[in-house]
Amino acid sequence: MTLSIVHAVRSDGFAGVERHIAALAVEQQGRGHRVAVVGGDPARMRAALGGVPVPFTPARTVGEVALALRGFRGAQVVHAHMTAAEAAAAASPGLWRVPIVATRHFGGPRGNSFPGRLAAVGIRRRVAAQIAISHYVAEKIDGPSTVIHPGVPTSRLVPVTERRPTVLIAQRLELEKATDLALRAFARSGLAASGWALQVAGDGSQRGMLEGLAAELGIAPQTVFLGMRNDVDRLLSQAGVLLAPCEVEGLGLTVLEAMACGLPVVAAAAGGHLETVGAVRGAALYPPGNVREAGAQLAELAKDADRRADYGASLHELQRSRFTMGSQVAATEAIYRSVL
Repeated sequence: MTLSIVHAVRSDGFAGVERHIAALAVEQQGRGHRVAVVGGDPARMRAALGGVPVPFTPARTVGEVALALRGFRGAQVVHAHMTAAEAAAAASPGLWRVPIVATRHFGGPRGNSFPGRLAAVGIRRRVAAQIAISHYVAEKIDGPSTVIHPGVPTSRLVPVTERRPTVLIAQRLELEKATDLALRAFARSGLAASGWALQVAGDGSQRGMLEGLAAELGIAPQTVFLGMRNDVDRLLSQAGVLLAPCEVEGLGLTVLEAMACGLPVVAAAAGGHLETVGAVRGAALYPPGNVREAGAQLAELAKDADRRADYGASLHELQRSRFTMGSQVAATEAIYRSVL
């Protein structure tokens, strides 16, 4: 049976949550459902939706999300992502009979402020089912949930030709992402003196500080800050190692994309990384916050091409078996049907 689904997020950006929505919407539309998307950076969301005829409406505020949702009163399911979109859907009078399914992307209860905590009470009453993107997230959120690991659309991956001696970091440059630890780990590894470079893809409030830190650590000549990029897939296909330092990652779409193209990953042994990279024997994980061990893991991988190849192949096999769009869409559809 064809379903009418609206994905909603209060956002004018395009990071992990928006990428998650775009990939899921495209796959659902491709399987015959009628899908629409509300929220996300207009240019980048439309590009991510590609040539698939998915209606898209920008929404930067809660009010704009609520207004956009009024145009989808024929929807059978509203799939809300993040608290602001949940609040907009829960308060929309035209959707009182439409079940809300919420995906929780981050570990922690709803509401970081008093108004947010008040809104959370109403949201909990209206949300018919919750999806957590990892067991890590499920253990930290309020209320019961079903864990559905995201997949990645492998058809969009750039074929790997020749990998370069480059350590790649691809994430928002915000405090919780621990990019400063990644720079310190690269400096500690000694790879800058061995012909390796560090690429930092992403932007955020920490960029100026991080550029200063690179100079302070003596790795500025080997470090390139790329800013926001639309070609992360290409960067993943060319890098030698991905460094994922965030200790509170819900799961990590960039890590999944690295796995999908067989790129070795060095990651903090915390959060969702334990369910992705950590599920491979001999994974390159380091204790959270341990710069010395993170640097050592980088140095060991850099000097052993055979290990990088074997490790990357194991990560690739794991992604293909556990983190596919097909399994994500099927499990998500089962949640929809359970609340209808």
